[in-house]
Amino acid sequence: MTASPWNVRIERARQLAEVCPAASEMLRFYAEVACLQKGIYEQLQSAGETRPELSVLLPHVPALLALVERAGPEQLALAAAELARDRSQWQSLLTREHAGEERAFFARALLQPYFEYEAGRSIVTTSTVQRDCPFCGELPLVAVLRGEGEGGKRSLVCSLCAIEWNFRRLLCPNCGEEAERKLPVYVAEEFPHVRIEACDTCRTYIKSVDLTKNGLAVPIVEELATVALNLWANEHDYAKLQPNLLGM
Repeated sequence: MTASPWNVRIERARQLAEVCPAASEMLRFYAEVACLQKGIYEQLQSAGETRPELSVLLPHVPALLALVERAGPEQLALAAAELARDRSQWQSLLTREHAGEERAFFARALLQPYFEYEAGRSIVTTSTVQRDCPFCGELPLVAVLRGEGEGGKRSLVCSLCAIEWNFRRLLCPNCGEEAERKLPVYVAEEFPHVRIEACDTCRTYIKSVDLTKNGLAVPIVEELATVALNLWANEHDYAKLQPNLLGM
């Protein structure tokens, strides 16, 4: 029986929190958020509705706000307290009619399990090479490398619905640059299975998780845990293609 992707992410985040001091607090917070997201996903599964209304997410807002006020970073906790005082703002989270990184976190925390549930019930063509998600149209969060023949197969994982689709190995997912000399790679010694794939043409980057080097890796979680790689990219003037759930 296949393990729930939510359980796999939660367990991996807790494991990495023990061995990645620089990201431990963030990973523990993510594990709690993922537990709440798992509950939303399972409730949608149990209801079995086809295309449920986004309003089904509203009853989960108080639990999310309470979690963030208790365990979240200071700026998120302040935003949670403000939202808790004004329920009129909750609907805007579901339609993403809001401004600011903090509000983006609450919107994505609620919408990710909804769109992942919807994607799982849909027939999605994942063999097409495109920069945005073939299901929901969002940008990719992380790339994945898998062994295939004498080379390797690269795919992209959506930042919202977690659908994975095929993508060419040497191709910038932002601008389409394909010259190898303009697509530098950076690997840190402490994370040999995760690397930055950058582009000197558009100055963006995406992280890539090599499952041939670590079969236990969970791409969405590894992306969070390797915050040190973000620092290298920032120092070299590369911008992240798509921030993760925590806005990093």
